[in-house]
Amino acid sequence: MKWRFTERMAAITQIWRSSKRLTLFIAILLCASMLVPVAASAAYYNTYSTVATLGNANDCYAAQGFAVGSTYVYSVKVNGDNNKAVIYRTKMSDGTTTLMTNGDNGSSYATYLGHANDVVLSSNDGNYYMFVVTMNAGSMSLVKLKYVGTTYYKVGNYTIKYDGADKAMSGVKITSKDASNINFLFKSGRALYRGSLPLTATSGTINVTNSFSLNIEDAKVNGSTISNITSYAFQGFGYYNNTIYVPMTYKNVSIVLVYRNISTASGTIQADPNLSFRVTSSAFPDLFEIEGVGVANGDKLWFSTNRRTEPGDTAHDGVHYFNDFSAS
Repeated sequence: MKWRFTERMAAITQIWRSSKRLTLFIAILLCASMLVPVAASAAYYNTYSTVATLGNANDCYAAQGFAVGSTYVYSVKVNGDNNKAVIYRTKMSDGTTTLMTNGDNGSSYATYLGHANDVVLSSNDGNYYMFVVTMNAGSMSLVKLKYVGTTYYKVGNYTIKYDGADKAMSGVKITSKDASNINFLFKSGRALYRGSLPLTATSGTINVTNSFSLNIEDAKVNGSTISNITSYAFQGFGYYNNTIYVPMTYKNVSIVLVYRNISTASGTIQADPNLSFRVTSSAFPDLFEIEGVGVANGDKLWFSTNRRTEPGDTAHDGVHYFNDFSAS
């Protein structure tokens, strides 16, 4: 009997020691796992909401420039010859869209905005302005409009020059202003340029300098590079909090690449691999083209589109935002 009791106690002691060792091992494993850094997962957005559909007033059926304010977004559409352009104002909260009026002649279109590929908003002394890049070289390469509610007036036009030659630009944003000057960031393809303009100038020349260029071949969208990315077409671009958002389109696929720390950028810069956007649209198989983007109030990333179900379709251009994304 004594022998059996001793044997049983030895077994219990062995189990206790094994359990203690197991508990100690688990504790060490948990502590070690806390010391291993957790890799941040890349943020990827591929769904969107439509707030408004844009019409085709004055036979202007192609969406081009786009700008985002605090309450409204502004979309420019042009006709096939780029000799007429219309501007739509859309209220972000409910999608109410108004065709703006040309206050200089009472019509609903302008004849001097060219391809109107990009737009940026500005304000000064309680007045509100739009700067539009026309993709034309010469004295009308940048046009300034003053707008009051849903009426606009032409108040300036400027020549952009690079290395002494007239330069056409496809994108424009304002990076800063002071009491005397507006500082612009222009884009042509993957090249970015800096230039400034006196705050109240109504004409003149903007002599730009080449600032940096964009690496697109190594850009990752949802963790992977895109094999045919050099076939994607550039559009306008967005600027917010020292970051630019660059939309590109190939047929019914649009992506947005993100580039950081623009104020100190030089040479060729890389896209942020941890933030990307893409829409691959089966609903619009002929074309899903993001034309311009912009961040409103540190919140949504808004964009405008040309969307086609088939060649010749002009009924689906719109204003949208990416779901779930917040820039703040």
